[in-house]
Amino acid sequence: MMGDVATDSSTPSTDRPEKPRRARRTRMTGAERRQQLLEIGRTVFAAKGFEGTSVEEIAAKAGVSKPVVYEHFGGKEGLYAVVVDREMRQLLDMVTGSLTAGHPRELCEQAAFALLDYIEEYTDGFRILVRDSPIPQSTGSFASLISDIATQVEDILGREFKARGFDPKLAPMYAQALVGMVALTGQWWLDARKPKKAEVAAHLVNLAWHGLDGLEPKPRLIGHRKA
Repeated sequence: MMGDVATDSSTPSTDRPEKPRRARRTRMTGAERRQQLLEIGRTVFAAKGFEGTSVEEIAAKAGVSKPVVYEHFGGKEGLYAVVVDREMRQLLDMVTGSLTAGHPRELCEQAAFALLDYIEEYTDGFRILVRDSPIPQSTGSFASLISDIATQVEDILGREFKARGFDPKLAPMYAQALVGMVALTGQWWLDARKPKKAEVAAHLVNLAWHGLDGLEPKPRLIGHRKA
């Protein structure tokens, strides 16, 4: 007698492995897409400059087609212009907002800190601003922005000059010199990042303030050239 053959009474499974479900992509609103493109453009422009950046690269990083970029900004030039204008307004707002009441030396510290804060928090934006813009901006150039910031300092210097018996009409020139000194030092610190921000601000104000403290009412030239 043949032994019983063991049989599998279970029903053979015909189920196939389930395919992983694709996550639903949330469709961005027009405002969200515009903001995304601005952030991506800002990063790429900072790294590669205007000439080295293409609409294709920005679109690819955003996961959209080129026409979407054109739809929002009209092209690379339009996107760049908006990025630059926003950064210039941000920097100007930070500097002017920092100039609160206080001793003139403290105001110099506040202005220096504001610029260094911007460089630290908006590094990509500052890299874009210090490059020569290839297209006109509604808010002007970086040089004009520095001039706008200097204007905020003119009144402070004017009052200080008057109190010390100096010609207050020279305050605008000194304001340009002081703000330009901070801006150029900030451009160097952008990559160096040493010494620490507070120490950089202290040294800048040390040079500016003690230079102002020792000003001659009528400075003279000691070299042979007089004109």
